[in-house]
This record gives sequence, C-alpha cells and structure tokens, in this order.
Amino acid sequence: MNPPPFRIGHGFDLHRLVEGRKLILGGIEIPHDLGLLGHSDADCLLHALADAILGAVAQPDIGHLFPDNDPANKDMDSSIILTKAVDLAKEQGFLIANVDITLIAQRPKIGPHIEAIRNNLATYLNLSENQIGIKATTHEKIGSLGREEGIAAHAVCLLYQQ
Repeated sequence: MNPPPFRIGHGFDLHRLVEGRKLILGGIEIPHDLGLLGHSDADCLLHALADAILGAVAQPDIGHLFPDNDPANKDMDSSIILTKAVDLAKEQGFLIANVDITLIAQRPKIGPHIEAIRNNLATYLNLSENQIGIKATTHEKIGSLGREEGIAAHAVCLLYQQ
C-alpha cells in the first residue's frame, strides 16, 4: 500500500517565564521584563514548529535530537533546531505546504510582533508569508499561563511529498 503524499504534524511546547533571560519567539527578540527558561534560547514557538515537522515524518522529538543534558545545546539558537527538522523532512522527500501556530501568552501582547515573526519564519522555512498562520491568545488569567508564569505554543504543519 502506498502512503498518501501528504503528512500532518502537531507540536506543543511550554516554557516558564523568568527574570534575567531574553524573550525570543519565532526567532525575534520581544521586549519584555521576563524571558523563557530553557537549555536553549527556549523559543517555544520554534520548538513546537520543529516538533510538528518531526512528527509529520515520524521522527523523534527535539528533546531526543537536542537533549538538554548535552552542553553543546546550551543557549542554542532554536533556528538550528528548526533547520534540522526541515532537513530531516527533506531527506524523506517532504516539503512544507503550510504551518499554523497559536501562541498562548497573558503578557506581553504578541499581536504587534506577529508580522515580524511571520517574516522570520518565511525566511527559515523558505515559504511565502501566506503559507504561515500565526495567532496569539491569552489564557484568560486561568492557570499558570494566565498567571503569566509561562508561554506556550501549538503548531501544526502540512507536508507534501516532492
């Protein structure tokens, strides 16, 4: 049986907000008094997107490929993680058709930065901006995200066989 020429992947990531770190989302530094805690630059948007791509081609998640106990990954730019995911998909004969991402953050407001993030992702993924959906929402002050303890991202992607 031949598999269909399309693959769908979903990724999720969440990081705590802490003092003393830059806030990086989609490879863009967002002005804020807190940043995301992680072994890498903790860009939860790029992490969720990389996991979505990896999931679509049945590869292990980013924690397997870039373990947090490996000193080589300390403070790593998450665009390296995303590039690795895209390369693994290409090696299996798949390209990205589109991606859709939802950021969940009570604060800071993400809306003013969406176009810069979309433009950055278009460059990373070699896509046009109309192939990249980005939305932002709050958590309505419910739970840890609502208490501004962290930021989360959901990402889905559609891949097609070359």
